[in-house]
Amino acid sequence: MLAVQAALRLDKARSCSWSEGLGREQELFVSPPLHGWILVVGAGLPDPSDDVDKCYRFLMELSRQLGHVQLFKADPTLHDHAWARLEGGRVVRAYAWANGVIWNQGVMTKSEWALDLRCLNYGDAPPVVAWGVNDRMAANVEKVPLLAAQWSLNPAELDARLVERSRGVIGWLARDF
Repeated sequence: MLAVQAALRLDKARSCSWSEGLGREQELFVSPPLHGWILVVGAGLPDPSDDVDKCYRFLMELSRQLGHVQLFKADPTLHDHAWARLEGGRVVRAYAWANGVIWNQGVMTKSEWALDLRCLNYGDAPPVVAWGVNDRMAANVEKVPLLAAQWSLNPAELDARLVERSRGVIGWLARDF
């Protein structure tokens, strides 16, 4: 957890409960290790929908320092979604959709194929949605937690008892990427 905190260069970092950490608006919450993973959540994280280049630089820097880094995003209102897996400062797989493809790098993984995720190429028109037909891009949003579970862990499935008795760290992202 200290390595993640140092890589993020958290400003004004302090220990906190999960409920406090997840309830803050602009601060980042760094979880304690959970089944070998450390989660970083919060509105202060670079969002690929807002600035995909900033998100890319952020993930690359973390991956150079920490090795394996993953990102997952699912916005059920706008249908924006993203996932990325980086190893040692190299993008293994990344896909982001925000009213069009904004990032598609690497070969689709077996997990993406198994979940029947729809990954369009740059410039591809989204499928036409007819009344009553499931919008495949919106369906991707629902599958992001399932992909997270296959690549690492699904935060929605964390044991509440484990969360209740562990503490994380909250702080501000100290630099711009």
